[in-house]
Amino acid sequence: MKFTERSNTFLLPHEIHNLQMGKPQKKSLADKVRRTKTSTEIKNNPFEVKINRKKFEVLGQKTKHDVGLPGVSRSKAIQKRKDTLLKEYKQKDKSNKFIDRRFGEYDTKMAPEDKILKRFALERQRTHDRKDMYNLNEEEELTHYGQSLAEIEKFNDAVDSDSDSEEKGLLSAELTASHFGGGGGLLRKKTAGEKGNEGDQKQKSRQELIDELIMKSKQQKRERQNQKEESQVLTEKLDQDWKSIQVLLSKKPPKSENKEDEQKPKLEEYDMMVRELGFEMKAQPSEKMKTPEEVAREEKERLQKMEADRLRRMQGDLEESGGEKQVHWSADDLNDGFILDKEDKRTLSYQDGKWNIEEEVEKEEEEEVEEGGDDDEEEGESGQEEGSQSDAESEEENEGSDEEEGHSDLDSEEESEGEEELPPKPSSSLSEEERLAEQEVAKAELPYTFTAPENYSDLKSLIHGHSPEKQLLIVERIQKCNHPSLAVGNKVKLQKLFGFLLEYIGELATRSPPGLDTINKLIPQLCGLCQLFPAAACKAMQTVLSDSAHEMEEAIEVKGRTSFPGLDMLIYLKITALLFPTSDFRHPVVTPALMYISQALTKCPVTTLEEVTSGLVLCCLVLEYVTLSQRFVPELINFLLGLLHLAVPVKQSLGYPVVPPFRPVGKSCNLLVMRNAEGAESWSKKTLPLAGVQGLSLPSEVERDHYRLSSLATCLDLVKRCASLYKSLPSFDHVFQPIRILLAKHLPVESFPAHIKDLHREILELISGAPTLHPPLVFEKKKPIPLKLFTPKIVEVLDYGKKRGSSKQERERERLKHKYKKEFKGALREIRKDTKFLAREKLSEIMSRDSERKRKVKELFGSLATQEGEWKALKRRKK
Repeated sequence: MKFTERSNTFLLPHEIHNLQMGKPQKKSLADKVRRTKTSTEIKNNPFEVKINRKKFEVLGQKTKHDVGLPGVSRSKAIQKRKDTLLKEYKQKDKSNKFIDRRFGEYDTKMAPEDKILKRFALERQRTHDRKDMYNLNEEEELTHYGQSLAEIEKFNDAVDSDSDSEEKGLLSAELTASHFGGGGGLLRKKTAGEKGNEGDQKQKSRQELIDELIMKSKQQKRERQNQKEESQVLTEKLDQDWKSIQVLLSKKPPKSENKEDEQKPKLEEYDMMVRELGFEMKAQPSEKMKTPEEVAREEKERLQKMEADRLRRMQGDLEESGGEKQVHWSADDLNDGFILDKEDKRTLSYQDGKWNIEEEVEKEEEEEVEEGGDDDEEEGESGQEEGSQSDAESEEENEGSDEEEGHSDLDSEEESEGEEELPPKPSSSLSEEERLAEQEVAKAELPYTFTAPENYSDLKSLIHGHSPEKQLLIVERIQKCNHPSLAVGNKVKLQKLFGFLLEYIGELATRSPPGLDTINKLIPQLCGLCQLFPAAACKAMQTVLSDSAHEMEEAIEVKGRTSFPGLDMLIYLKITALLFPTSDFRHPVVTPALMYISQALTKCPVTTLEEVTSGLVLCCLVLEYVTLSQRFVPELINFLLGLLHLAVPVKQSLGYPVVPPFRPVGKSCNLLVMRNAEGAESWSKKTLPLAGVQGLSLPSEVERDHYRLSSLATCLDLVKRCASLYKSLPSFDHVFQPIRILLAKHLPVESFPAHIKDLHREILELISGAPTLHPPLVFEKKKPIPLKLFTPKIVEVLDYGKKRGSSKQERERERLKHKYKKEFKGALREIRKDTKFLAREKLSEIMSRDSERKRKVKELFGSLATQEGEWKALKRRKK
């Protein structure tokens, strides 16, 4: 099927061939009859004609498609598809062609003789390959002891096999040459050189050569027998001579004569080193490292065992804990369950040329004594654990020792053997008072296993009324008993435990006085949980920070200012610095915490000494956050400047700016100004108490002055650390210029103690360097080069709707594109028509098959009905 360029009509293959060859198409008589019949139908039926009317007439324009015949065109197209497409569809998947696959049949360049020869060679090769398909001896040659089996079959080897066992392998040169020197021996063909050496000797026959070879082999065998008999005679003679002189050699000289001649050969240094290396101690294999899951499982089993022991002692059952359990021995026990504790191989040592055994025995006795002492100590420790564990510190030490030792199966077996040797202690030996005392001690002990708390109240009920050490121990045992690797739901339980511990720390911080000791001991547990569940810890800390930040924003919206964070929030900010990395450029927890601190330093006014303490704590936290990243925080510098401003007595002609939340003058501007000079003389350096955030009890003015001096010393220390941290900044001089002016001109350093004077001097040395002068920004003197401008191309459009001014190539390209689109649309249209035609033909085939099947089914039913009727009629006749 092929489309022509000018029309979308189909051309048959023979028509295409005729067009290509330039042959005129022959018009048959049937075409003429069909054309005449069609023209008469058109004349008789005017509805078959379609007239294409124009909107307006154009003078001089020739029209090609004024009149159309759609019915005629449709019938022609259907008939053409029946002749071409339908035939191809019916012949699809039918191969009824004979293809000659002989070699060179379609090669016109080969001569007929060459084709015949090549075909004959291929046929012979095919039969040969088929014949030798299972012949395995064709490619490789089978040998026996290096000699070909094909040569052995010729019986060329005339060697006598009757050779003595002592002289195996002693073959003659001629025999060796016959077998291994290229094969053949005497029977092989002579080379040209050998023929020349022999001269004009007559060439021997094969039988003569075989006879000669047999004769030579017999002669060699006779010679070997003669040599063997001679060697046997000589051996017997030598034995007789030896027996005659053996009596003379048996008499020994006296020892006194031999002492002088005997000299013990000394061992060489190399031999001694070899022996020492042989007797050295070998490296012992270490125990296999346990996985965290195995460690957690063993720890839980240990705690469960200790809890069961505690419950048994609480109930008064002291059979296993008070005395040793008697082990039953069977009558046929061979007592072979021993285990070698150590290697019994002794190290070889010498002293004065003798093997030193006494020192080794003494060392072994000392080691046994030391081991016995260690065992006694361990027994004492275990007894102390079982007897009284009211002290929490002793429990922690015992647990640590158990974890480090990691008792193995070997140790447990040794202990069981030792227990079997001891006589069983009867439980009745304890009196009633001792039994009650044991029960009370067991009740006073902490349980060894705990369930994970489901809510905050459960956690408080577990740790309420216990000391900080016991509270830490309870949290540790909760983690060990609910390790994530032990059960499926333990991970969620421990994630909740992190939030409960945070809430409990906040409650401890709000107490009066705050439980800072307990908080300090619970922080390592928070760190461990954060390493196990970083995502849950991050979410919990974000919740705490967001709640406090919302409260601060609401207070700022209502009052325009807010109060400093409480002690619980300060502790949360400190925990954030411990749990999460502060050197990251952006962190989901540390970044909001730093923004919260900056907001507090900007919006919280300082009116009391407690607020001064809170501000200094926040400044310390900021420095801790930015020490690694060296991030510049302007709120920190402004707040330290404001605190120093509170210590300036005279507030006139300052020369430096005071930014909020501080004011140049006001009610609380002299908060850190000294009241009496006596306080400076009696002051000693002290750290500010963290509990001072909640409230201070300073009854006398001297104590208040001491607190002011401590706050001022802390502030100066922070300024010194900031100066060291930001020394590399380009704007360092401009940032610290207000602080330099305040310290140099306005702060009364003469009335302060020596420590504060030293800090003042060190800070001024850091920040009072020569100020760097930055040149002002000016425009460049050289005029910038303007961008290159191009003259626009103006195309005159005379006739709108037509593109003019294009080149010949562009017009040709547009013409081809238009032609391509036209052909493409025509091809799509014809493909759709072909598809519809094939669908109609397939449907007609299906309908015809169905109708034929229905007809046959009806015939079958009719025949069956006829048979049924005949059978019934026959049955009626029989009745």
